[in-house]
Amino acid sequence: MDDTNRQFEAIQSVPSQNGALVPTRDETEPLNLVERAGFRLAHRMNLGAWKRLMTFFQRHIGSLWIYLATYNLMHVYGIENVEGTDANKPLVLVANHRSFFDMYTVSSVLFRRTRRPMSLFFPVRAKFFYTNPVGWFVNLVMGWFSMYPPFFREEGEVKKREFDKFSMRRLVQICTEPSSNVIGFHPEGKRNLTGGTYDLLPAQPGIGKVLYESHTTVIPVFIAGLGNDLPKQILGNWTGGEKVRVWFGEPVDLSEFYAKADRLRTHKEIGDHLMSKIAELGEKDRELTNSNSLD
Repeated sequence: MDDTNRQFEAIQSVPSQNGALVPTRDETEPLNLVERAGFRLAHRMNLGAWKRLMTFFQRHIGSLWIYLATYNLMHVYGIENVEGTDANKPLVLVANHRSFFDMYTVSSVLFRRTRRPMSLFFPVRAKFFYTNPVGWFVNLVMGWFSMYPPFFREEGEVKKREFDKFSMRRLVQICTEPSSNVIGFHPEGKRNLTGGTYDLLPAQPGIGKVLYESHTTVIPVFIAGLGNDLPKQILGNWTGGEKVRVWFGEPVDLSEFYAKADRLRTHKEIGDHLMSKIAELGEKDRELTNSNSLD
């Protein structure tokens, strides 16, 4: 075992110096060498000075290229709902998911249209982004390592779900600590590749568990007009592609759910309620689009 491994395992059972949780040895043991290395890299990039540097790059480089690829198409509604939130308390954004670029686009809008300080975190399925060095690179160039923490909920990866217990604790910590953290979450759990723009998949209970434990501010977001073909998406900015619409709703009051028992059913009810709020924004978009009010 090399010195780096010894040092990492020595701190697995205690918080790091800046208070961030780290996984136990039992939780990391099911991961292979590539997965462990990918996690350690992303974990470090989301702490302290490294996180501030990554945020600087997101604000001044990442948001710029997204702006340049969408500025002729972009329409944003309800951004004042984000601007009005408490910057000393984490903010969770829950959005529908149809494109690889949903949260990248939302992050660009936030950086360029609000003055709210923020550190971005996007919980992600670990497959590719943490299981392949190419995925590490994509996490860097697309998200400046903000695709964190990772979850290994893949078929045939039952043992690796032990690591997910840490990721859930870490995510709750990110959503709880007094900070300007902004967490982007897709309650559907995966991209909806079937149906139309306004069709939504059922919510998974994970977001409900996170919010039940953190009680932080949550805002629904509806995104339309983005595709998964990057060259086509970029060219559409100058060739008359579909308008991109991003809707931010008002903060959602979940107090009625917090009064219920801490169990899976309650978590699922929270997720379903949030999806209904996202759907309401989708209906606003449908009405506006059908009225031909988009220029």
